[in-house]
Amino acid sequence: MKNHLIKLFCLLLPALFLTGCWQEELPEDTGLLSPGEELSQEPEPELLLPDSFSLSYAPDQSLDPIDCPDGPQQTVASLICEGLFRLTPGLEPENLLCESYTYDSERYAYTFALRPGVLFSDGSPLTARDVRSALERARQSERYGARLSQVSSISAGDSAVTITLSRPNTGFPALLDIPIAKESGGLPLGTGPYLLSQDEGGTFLAANPTWWHGGQPLDRISLTEASGQDAVLYRFSSHEVQLITADLTGAAPVTLTGSVSQWDADTTILQYVGCNTAAAPLDSTALRQALEVCLNREHIVSGFFSGHGRAAQFPLSPLSSLYPEELEVPFSADAPAQAVHRAAYAPERTLTLLVNGENSFKTAVAGYLADSFTAAGVPVEARVLPWEEYAAALAAGDFDLYYGEVRLTADWDLSPLLSTGGALNYGGWSNQETDTLLAAYGAAENRAAAMEALCRHLRQQSPILPVCFKSSSVLTQAGVLEGLIPTASEPLHNLADCTVHLREN
Repeated sequence: MKNHLIKLFCLLLPALFLTGCWQEELPEDTGLLSPGEELSQEPEPELLLPDSFSLSYAPDQSLDPIDCPDGPQQTVASLICEGLFRLTPGLEPENLLCESYTYDSERYAYTFALRPGVLFSDGSPLTARDVRSALERARQSERYGARLSQVSSISAGDSAVTITLSRPNTGFPALLDIPIAKESGGLPLGTGPYLLSQDEGGTFLAANPTWWHGGQPLDRISLTEASGQDAVLYRFSSHEVQLITADLTGAAPVTLTGSVSQWDADTTILQYVGCNTAAAPLDSTALRQALEVCLNREHIVSGFFSGHGRAAQFPLSPLSSLYPEELEVPFSADAPAQAVHRAAYAPERTLTLLVNGENSFKTAVAGYLADSFTAAGVPVEARVLPWEEYAAALAAGDFDLYYGEVRLTADWDLSPLLSTGGALNYGGWSNQETDTLLAAYGAAENRAAAMEALCRHLRQQSPILPVCFKSSSVLTQAGVLEGLIPTASEPLHNLADCTVHLREN
């Protein structure tokens, strides 16, 4: 009977994407929740509070934070394990298991002193060897391997870990929000606020009595079995679980009955317009600058994404302390045509803007951008392609423009995207000054000044046209959580500071 209800429910509700990687879009009147807004399509007579706070999890899937799947498993794992650092809601690194660190700029070596007195949930002390072992596993993993590719070696001392890099990176600590789990026969042991437990009622998260921080608002978090996103959505809609993660600008935006609270978390996922700088006419700096002026970013974020993102004129989040806000230029409706006129552009053909067709939000934005460019005097048409054809065209350089998405790292290393021969440099941008400024930023003691110099140069050259940074979302049953401030990797980032409302028995 329950399987029948699940299938019926899924016919009525679009699929909800629960992964940590987002890639989709839609027209202006989306009907999506705006950040901080509550959805109540069918008003309920009274607020329904649960007897206990519950999360979904799949018992047949790993909870090891190094290799567990995105979505519910990652949410549960984030309550069990902690990293040397964590990213704040503003995407800045914050010390966690690392008490302090030093950087040797001659050897590109960091030494991280561990917080004293930290215990795993089994009572064993956190050691430098545990950290080294976890990070070595992360280096080999699909999730963290790329971000740790610059690591040459990891060594463990008495109470400190030394990581030597292959090149300078003064922002490296921002990459170490990697959860530290102790290998224990399949079940993850962490130093976090909760530990995996079992009793006659099933599997649950129990408050970790050895947690170094203390102050958990709940002694127990129930775990409700749900394998697959359809089952997770059903559990949430039926109030069996109180929290899920969602991509509200995904391929199939969520539609829910009842009263739901929505909380946004900023991400490092950049959406941008890429230019084929290796071929005419986009090899013209003046033309690229003119197209830059055509971007009404605030309208795109509010009109197409219902506010689930942040407009950005540079390829780093506006939340970052490094973002050069003083270099921003306000959008003006008259400026695009004037900029195209100054560029003396005489169109000889209609340019193409490639976009991945799996995402209706992206295709809608690409269509809007094509119309904007055309209205300014640069004829452009959006060409919608299936993912495989889209990726192949980018790899071959077979495009004029493309609407792209990339998950940047929190150290804001733009080398893969903009350096000569960079792995994500599909537009073929090759510029000695860009390479010099990228290298200078990586080694800079004054990272803000180095990033400002880089962004000033990018403004002048416009090899890519940043649009916005996407947000991920956390949905909760209305009235259950108060004061939640999630992050992309920790939906319950500030749980210790939240108020949890449950039914009084």
